[in-house]
Amino acid sequence: MMVGNTVGKAYIPHKNKIELLDPEELSGFFASITIIVRDKNGKIKKVYRQRSHSPTKNFIGLLLGYTWYSSTGNSFTLTNTSGGTYNYKPCMDCSCYAISYPNSQRSYYGYILGIYVGSGSNSSPYEAYELDAPISNGSGSGQLTYSTVSSPTSITVSGSSAYFIISQSYTNNSGGTITISEVGIIVNASIGQCQDYGNHTNQKLLVWYDVLLSPIAVDNGDTITINYKFTVNP
Repeated sequence: MMVGNTVGKAYIPHKNKIELLDPEELSGFFASITIIVRDKNGKIKKVYRQRSHSPTKNFIGLLLGYTWYSSTGNSFTLTNTSGGTYNYKPCMDCSCYAISYPNSQRSYYGYILGIYVGSGSNSSPYEAYELDAPISNGSGSGQLTYSTVSSPTSITVSGSSAYFIISQSYTNNSGGTITISEVGIIVNASIGQCQDYGNHTNQKLLVWYDVLLSPIAVDNGDTITINYKFTVNP
């Protein structure tokens, strides 16, 4: 969807009507994606914007792990980007697998790896644990050069709203046009048992995933910037 050179408001077709999307006008929790396409000279060619709808099963499990366990009595299964699974639950001792608090002295890192892009689409975003057709980092055929992700260090408060933005840029040096149709946020989580330090492993978990309403063609030499904005309004 092309919005022009502004990202203030977006009009998204919904059946036979146009839906106005503006985080400042919606109450509750709101997530949006803004994608800016620039040519090799830095001139803005297009700006796309859509509402983001898709926390994954991994995200819900990380957020509500105790609720799941207290309701079902079962561990929650996390699935990494390679399809490996880990049962994770709260407990009073060190016998169960858990997410380690980030600890650089033991290489137990927890952080946002990046916003990853692909050329496919998962039919069930909630169940997705990997992009359907990931576009790899590089300058070869079919690749995009990924910049370092910009992660928030604090939450911005504006009036009665609070928000944070995760941002990343990509440059097409492949020699051809590359089409992006899916995006997702992947985090690194250290998973293991507290008494067995050697078995802690850093796992890549897809926690947020969206299929774009309109695929975006990135021409050779173009750079795109993707901003995920998460807003809470009263």
